[in-house]
Amino acid sequence: MNKNSLIYIAGHRGMVGSAIVRKLQQEGYDNLLLRTSAELDLRSQESVEKFFKDYKPDYVFLAAARVGGIIANNTYRAQFLYDNLMIQNNIIHASYKHSATKLLFLGSSCIYPKFAEQPIKEESLLTGILEPTNEPYAIAKIAGIKMCDAYRAEYGCNFISAMPTNLYGPNDNYDLKNSHVLPALLRKMIVAKRTNAPEVEIWGSGKPKREFMHVDDLADASLYLMLNHNEPGWINVGVGEDVSILELAHLIKEIVGYDGSLQFDTSKPDGTPRKLMDSSKINQLGWKSSISLKEGITKVYHEVQSLAF
Repeated sequence: MNKNSLIYIAGHRGMVGSAIVRKLQQEGYDNLLLRTSAELDLRSQESVEKFFKDYKPDYVFLAAARVGGIIANNTYRAQFLYDNLMIQNNIIHASYKHSATKLLFLGSSCIYPKFAEQPIKEESLLTGILEPTNEPYAIAKIAGIKMCDAYRAEYGCNFISAMPTNLYGPNDNYDLKNSHVLPALLRKMIVAKRTNAPEVEIWGSGKPKREFMHVDDLADASLYLMLNHNEPGWINVGVGEDVSILELAHLIKEIVGYDGSLQFDTSKPDGTPRKLMDSSKINQLGWKSSISLKEGITKVYHEVQSLAF
């Protein structure tokens, strides 16, 4: 991939896609092909086919997806399955049909079994049952991985897949009904500090452990893989360590400067008990995460503290 290659970033306004755009621009890649969802409905096979026929991108970063936290995944099960299958099917097939040089499909750590051995290796895929609350999303992402490998096997396409851990960063979703745990906690703490609220309620027991990576690290890894990785299968992208939700809450409390108490609502679901990725494969390729959790959350806090939540 050279600096004048035509590069399509699907989902460029989302948290992941926008981070990839920033990274590419920082590295001097300026021939970027970008379309909003209003300009191009990726669920429409006809629209995607015409787009690829007209522009024929050389490289494709497939970062477009319907995403959300536990509530959104569990509430909009049909939409999560349908939309994600349609988006990735259309883009992967059009990339093959119009001879894209390479495609990177971005999935999620939720593809792995609920009770997978920790840390989770790539080989754990399809060895057990999925977490029920996000099963439709996970099934769509598993289908995307298998589609990339199938197109590689049958048609010789250089389509690769990366599975990032839990992400946070600029352009995250702070809607409490649809967001993931880190932005939800950050918003709650910021609002509680503003209003001098005596306590913040947190879903679940606080015991589940999660791995969190700043999205700029994923963007860096995505470019690294596009330039250096050409193998079938999928590759984990994580930081290599996790924290409990309780530890995360106290860290955010410290960064925000909130001095109230934390109340855990154990009637709410915890989700998967632990989800730590084994990222040794990508580390051995020569890439490692560089943004610590405290550094990353502090950076995000300074970016969003003035938002009108």
